[in-house]
Order: sequence, then C-alpha cells, then structure tokens
Amino acid sequence: MSTATDVYYDPYDVAINADPYPTFARLRDEAPVYYNEQYDFWALSRHADVEKGLVDWRTFSSRHGDILELIQSGLTLPPGVVLFEDPPLHPLHRGLMSRVFTPKKMAALEDEIRAYCVQCLDPLVGRDRFDIIQELSIVMPMRVIGMLLGIPESDQEAVRDKSDATLRTEAGKPMEVREDNIADGSMFVDYIEWRSKNPSDDLMTALLNAEFEDHLGETRTLTRDEVHTYTQVLAGAGNETTGRLIGWMVKVLADHPDQRREIVADRSLLGAAIDETLRFEPTGPHIARFVPDDVEYYGTTIPGGSAALLLVGAANRDERRYERPDEFDIHRDDIQHLTFGFGIHYCLGANLARLEARVALDELLNRFPDWDVDMSDAALAPTSTVRGWDRLPVVIP
Repeated sequence: MSTATDVYYDPYDVAINADPYPTFARLRDEAPVYYNEQYDFWALSRHADVEKGLVDWRTFSSRHGDILELIQSGLTLPPGVVLFEDPPLHPLHRGLMSRVFTPKKMAALEDEIRAYCVQCLDPLVGRDRFDIIQELSIVMPMRVIGMLLGIPESDQEAVRDKSDATLRTEAGKPMEVREDNIADGSMFVDYIEWRSKNPSDDLMTALLNAEFEDHLGETRTLTRDEVHTYTQVLAGAGNETTGRLIGWMVKVLADHPDQRREIVADRSLLGAAIDETLRFEPTGPHIARFVPDDVEYYGTTIPGGSAALLLVGAANRDERRYERPDEFDIHRDDIQHLTFGFGIHYCLGANLARLEARVALDELLNRFPDWDVDMSDAALAPTSTVRGWDRLPVVIP
C-alpha cells in the first residue's frame, strides 16, 4: 500500500513543514504505512495506529531513543534516561523522575510563574508591536525549570542555549547527533557538587538524596553521573516544546479572534484553549521508535531493525477520530490528543506545560485582549523534532 501512491513525506522538507497537514491527510488516506527511501524510515499516520504504537513498547521500542536521527546513529545511549528505556528499567527510573513533577510541586510554582510573566509582559504595555517569542516564549520555560531544580538564574540562559542547540538543524537537513551531546550533564557538575554540600528545599537536593530500588533490587541513591544525566534531561525537557506551545497559542488565537474574545470573557476556557492548540498545532509533530521485529500494517511489512515515525500531527487531525479535525474549536466535547504521547512514555511534564501555558495566556489576555500577528516577518524554527516559531511579531491594534 505504501508504494501505490506518489505522496511524499520528508520531516526535513521546509515547504512541507510550513504546512504539513495536506501531506498528512494524503498519508492517512493513501499510505497509512509509509516508507521514505531517502532517509530510510517508516511512518504511521492514522490516529488508531499511532495511539496503539505509542502504547505497544514491545513493537515500537524506545531503547534506541525517540528521535529519528538518534535511532539511526547507532550510538550507545546513556543509562537511566526514561526517554531511552523500555520496561523493566523504564518504570523504575520514571518513578524517580515523577517525584519532580507531583501536582503539589506544580501548584506551588504557579505564583512564581505568574510573577515572572508579569515581569516579562508589563514592559510591553503601550507598545504596538513586539515579538512574543523573544519577550516570553524562549525565556519563561527555562526560568521555570530553573525554579524546579534550583539552577541559578545566571546559568539558565546557557542551559537553555545548550539544549536548544542540540535540537537545531540546518534547514532541510537532519540533526547532527554527537555522543558528547546525548543527555550530557557535564555543565552541571560544579553546581551539583556545590548543592550536595549546601542542601536546600529545591528539587536538585531531592534528586541527590532520593532513595530508590534499582533493577538489581538494591536500595540506593543516584550516582553523581546519574544525577548529571537526570539534570540535563529535566533541564532540556519541555524547554523547547513549552516555548513553542506559547507561540502557537498566540498564532492560533490571532487566527480565531472570536474564540479569543470568548476566553477573555470566560477564563474557565483557558484549559480547553491550550489542549485544542496542542491538538491543532502539536509542538512535536512526530515521535520516533525502533522496530525490533517485523510487523505488518495494511498488508505491508515494516522490517525488524527499522526506524519508524509515529506521526502525532497527522493522528491529531484524523477524521476517523475527530469531527471537523481541521477546524480549531475550543468547545470540542473531546479534545484528547496525542501531543504529550500515550502509554508508559506519556510526558511527565504535561501538567507543568499546561500550567505555564495557562498562566502565560491568562496574563497575556489581561494586558492585550486583542492582537494580530505579522506573518510577513514571522519565521518557523529549523528543527527536525519540534515545530514552532523562531520569530512571531505580535501587532496590537
């Protein structure tokens, strides 16, 4: 079935990335199991298949990573990173990481997040134009991760730039994967050592002291190398994607001013607006997996040893799953989406991302109930894994 059509999908193609949804629709209809010869990957696009693939870790394994270039690199991945693991190791390490993202800890951050949003947005009042990406989107998520981990404010920009640079690609080309960049926590060594001697109530101290039972049945704390790796994963996770989510909210609500005005009048709609944005314009359009054994879809065999993309962006707009999938509608009865994944690898930071987005949109609407965007000066970021805006000028009427 994958060879009976001329549909072409390439995650690095700038023109496709500008508006991937017509291509996604053709994939769902004409090639629900698709093979790209040039980059040697398979892709599933229908909601039912993507959802099942995210749950079925035996068929679609995470042990070689969740990024296409990483899977194809053949590099040995560092141990202890939940993104790169299947059971039985995965639930052990996920349980440890989940201590960072408890609802109580998330709720305690809200006042700090709001204060930081106010600090960013107040100076913009009275201006008729500003870039929401530079003024808020790229700075707030790293500040929040810094609040969680206790990373000094003076170091946060360097941490953000390092994690962003890892995901950056030259437009139209795959991401360069280097072993020294994979969950490398070396930049935190001095800080972690200092924090071990100067404990606080931050989550870095909690990571240093947390006891858990490892896969050998031994009760222990994390080694220093493990703490370095965990810290890098936490510092990078959600930094890029949450920033992109804020940008997409601004863009989509500029395109749908009537729905934006409804949210201005009724802030109980903030949550629905965030999740509909995540469905409509997912920050991560695909999730990569390694296929260890042959598996058949629609009469076509994906050979064992292959890399596969589970196309979340296509699944989120599958008419087999949603009514009017190409319409943005905050009043949908069921806005469930696959942007945060599904199954055992469901995003640990999903509640934090929603919290940041809710506070950011709330404070933005407090100051700017009306806006437009200048698309003539907007620019998408050149990444193969995250889709969002590098530049998005907001125009205030």
